[in-house]
Amino acid sequence: MNCTLEKHSNVLTDDAKKTIRKALKALGKKNLAFIMHNGSFPSAKDQNTGFGSINTDGGKEFIEYASGLFDAIQLGPAGKTKSCDSSPYTGTIFSGNPLFIDLKELTTKSWGKILSENTYNEIVNNNPNKDVNKTAYSYAYKRYDEALQECWNNFKSNPVKKLEKEFEHFKRENSFWLDKDSLYEALSIEHGNDYWPLWNSETDKNLFNPQSIEEKMQFADRIKEIESKYSDEIELYKFTQFIISKQNEETRKFAEKHNIKMIADRQVAFSDRDTWAYQSLFLKGWCLGCPPDYFSKDGQAWGFPVMDPERMYNADGSLDEGGQLLKNLYKKMFKENPGGVRIDHIVGLIDPWVYKAGKKPKIEEGAGRLYSSPEHPELSKYAIAKIEDLDMELTADKEKRVKTLSKKQIKDYGRLIEKIVIAAAKEEGLDKDAIVCEDLGTLTNPVAAVMKEFGLQGMKLTQFVEADKPEDPYRCCNIDKKCWAMVGTHDNEPIKMWADQNIHTHVGYLHAKNLVDDLFKDAENKDDIIVHLTDDAEFLAQTKLVELFASKAENIQIFFTDYFNVYDVYNRPGTSGDENWSLRLPDNYKELYAINLANILKLAIIARGHEFAEKNQKLIEKLDELQQN
Repeated sequence: MNCTLEKHSNVLTDDAKKTIRKALKALGKKNLAFIMHNGSFPSAKDQNTGFGSINTDGGKEFIEYASGLFDAIQLGPAGKTKSCDSSPYTGTIFSGNPLFIDLKELTTKSWGKILSENTYNEIVNNNPNKDVNKTAYSYAYKRYDEALQECWNNFKSNPVKKLEKEFEHFKRENSFWLDKDSLYEALSIEHGNDYWPLWNSETDKNLFNPQSIEEKMQFADRIKEIESKYSDEIELYKFTQFIISKQNEETRKFAEKHNIKMIADRQVAFSDRDTWAYQSLFLKGWCLGCPPDYFSKDGQAWGFPVMDPERMYNADGSLDEGGQLLKNLYKKMFKENPGGVRIDHIVGLIDPWVYKAGKKPKIEEGAGRLYSSPEHPELSKYAIAKIEDLDMELTADKEKRVKTLSKKQIKDYGRLIEKIVIAAAKEEGLDKDAIVCEDLGTLTNPVAAVMKEFGLQGMKLTQFVEADKPEDPYRCCNIDKKCWAMVGTHDNEPIKMWADQNIHTHVGYLHAKNLVDDLFKDAENKDDIIVHLTDDAEFLAQTKLVELFASKAENIQIFFTDYFNVYDVYNRPGTSGDENWSLRLPDNYKELYAINLANILKLAIIARGHEFAEKNQKLIEKLDELQQN
């Protein structure tokens, strides 16, 4: 149920926000970003359709709430998801998710009232989770489809001239991806399912993967046949994408007025729709995954396709069709998200682990790193590292196996980053600081070298600290200045839950000792503080937040469960179904007991030492006043 705590307001005044911003600046913070995926946005009163969106009134109200305090909102992947899989990390690379549409706006005059108020109200009233801070994914997926069909029928019969003109322009401007994606929608209807490997026509499976001139001509005729047979369904798909694009643009402008930028999230996966459309650009018989590790003895067989290295670049170094596809994707993302792009699993771009389709991602079954396996009978032709660069005493899955790299090799490993990602950002008026690299977990030597070469900013997650390792990179005293730091992401338990699990444990004691060494250097009662940290989960959780802001990191992100003390998990890796990826910020979030940011920043300043605290004494006093209120 939505939280029903005693009424309390966490809404900060403009003066309070200014004081907090001064404290952030004093601590050397350039960006404070709030992490919340689109579906998790709260709803405005009587507008809960079963799924959240930043485009709704609820989303815009949150932008106003965050304005003056946060610099950016980190969203999740924005692609269209499948009816049977709510994970945003398997969505399409170009098409937007229809669940992000604000249906309420479609009932207004500006959209020609193409959705009836009766339909909208019926969707809201029958939402099975209208009183729960969870999405109703399956319900929303079905009802949005029905609503958008109604919108399309009404638009056809009585179009708004201005929108009609904009729609035609949208189709022309985005035809390079929109035509294929909408054709897939038609073929899904033709075959009764949206998973193309199950289609009973080899022709339809390979419409954009002809093996001869004859096939190309034959397939062209089949495309025309489907486009004619399902012309209305294809136009509906395009119209839906037009609505998403138009509403996204309006929200961006609204956010910019409130000095909030959006950061996009590029998942490592390609959806079924994309795999079908661009299969000629993928490495046949190989999939992307993760090698065996502590968490998975057989590795992680993701099943995602791998871009064919031989389709990425031409002999003269220019982009081939595969490289151009990726550049178009990143250009679209940077254009639509001026705050930048978070790249999930950066290893998958620079030094991917690949395995044979139908096999496990294990060395003994033929798996290896695509560009770091000169000894591999099949992958050697793609290798950048040479045999003499390897520590042959280490197996192919080990991070340090590539022990030496020349300047040219580092450039070769980073070619995709330089020629596609950074180039796309520059062409959209952004620099490399607009690139956020998710480099948690496995970080091979080639990936580390590329990130250093191009000055890319990675992530530091303080919840991941291995407390018995003094040099752990996620510990406060070791965190780099040029990075994005956070206590947890969408894959982690909220910090309060983490703290509850660590008090009264030996590991909790080690964490407490490290925190005292890093944050309470000048304290005379260090042993008492350690005892307090090992006994009091609230104090431990707060101190982990102080650690975050006391670190040297210039950029801070905070997940919505951590900021608002929502004691629940958004994603449990390895699980599926409507319950996963379903957590939302409660609609009454302004009444929740959010973290006391003023107090946390005050303690972070004090943690920097006497000299720093004395220099910022007036600021400490102002923060102290805020904390009391």
